[in-house]
Amino acid sequence: MRRAPEKKPQKLHADGLKLANLSLAVAQAASRIEDIAWQAQLDTIVAKNLEHHHQSVIDAAAEHLFNTHPNAYEVLVETMESVSTSSRIEYKSVQYDVLLMAAPILAWSRFEIASGPIPAATLSLLTDSWAQHILSEGALCRILPLLYSIDQLPRDHSETYALMKNTAIELLKGNPELPPQELPKTVPFLADIRFLIGVVVVPANLPLFRWQAIASPFDCVQAKSEILALWQAQAEPSILRLLPGCGAELLLPEAFYAACREGDIRIRPSSIRSAIFYLTQTLSIEASDLGAVIAGFGLEENPGQIDEYRIGFVLKNAPEVIYGVVWPLYQQDDQITAMGNVDDDNLPGEIPALLNECGISDIQRIEDIFSMEFCDDCSAPLFSDRDGDLVHTEMPEDAPPQGSEHFH
Repeated sequence: MRRAPEKKPQKLHADGLKLANLSLAVAQAASRIEDIAWQAQLDTIVAKNLEHHHQSVIDAAAEHLFNTHPNAYEVLVETMESVSTSSRIEYKSVQYDVLLMAAPILAWSRFEIASGPIPAATLSLLTDSWAQHILSEGALCRILPLLYSIDQLPRDHSETYALMKNTAIELLKGNPELPPQELPKTVPFLADIRFLIGVVVVPANLPLFRWQAIASPFDCVQAKSEILALWQAQAEPSILRLLPGCGAELLLPEAFYAACREGDIRIRPSSIRSAIFYLTQTLSIEASDLGAVIAGFGLEENPGQIDEYRIGFVLKNAPEVIYGVVWPLYQQDDQITAMGNVDDDNLPGEIPALLNECGISDIQRIEDIFSMEFCDDCSAPLFSDRDGDLVHTEMPEDAPPQGSEHFH
């Protein structure tokens, strides 16, 4: 996500040591049989700590492994994500498989992008669409009655685990929806992601999704593409009513963390295009009148590692950063994909290519890697200016306020 998690040095608890050692055992397993055996023990201890909200125990183990055994760190992170979003539970002597899902919605607007409660009639239509097009026949499903922003999603794996398990149990019991909770306000962006969150429950070992029932030659990519088209066609009118004044693109509902990552990756180009359109329209200028300052940012405990690029927009011949966009990195090769290879002109990088495509040729790359700095007052990310100083973005004083004109 956009905001870096706060990490503090923590002493390794007894369970933390077990988690670290089991993660290392999984990473070093030489056969599938050994891997499955170690993984089952790791799953059990992770689930126990999530159940008791001992997130700090797992985080300490992950931090220890990050610095000592990167492969085992990846095992533990993947296990945290898997256990917190999928589970097997028993209800009335029947075993069920449970999965927490998310449906990302890419949205862009000059107005504030809405979030919050979903009307009951709309929720029913969206739930029916999941049942008809995405989930296997006989699957039970409940979409939560809220449209979430990134800032309103569960804050850690313990909260995610509790949301999955509590929702599944209430669904199996046939209890009505819980009243919507009050969510924190979200930071406004011109392009952002909204999420439908839901839980699907099926009898143990049965398929969850319709694409799991396809026949040979098992073209899952084609099946998902067809299902996505059906979901978009049926759900888009309902989604657009939830997002007045917005353009939107619906992505495929998937397992929670996979869907969140896909949404974060897919929104990045839209964020740059939306920012440039907003600035040119608001300030009555051409894109060629703008410059971009790009700097890498990373966590202090991982020196030399870039976790996101921040693109600050400036007016030509002016020092102030007037607007900024964050481009988070997720995969090992994301850094080269984003900014290119300085030794290879054939790899210019996606960010410079997008800026050029939009009409901006004045692009400055800051070589320093900054720590993840945010404004103390409003929590907005800080951006580098042309001199390499971190600053808050400030629009020109005579610019109309954001949201005063429709974003087409």
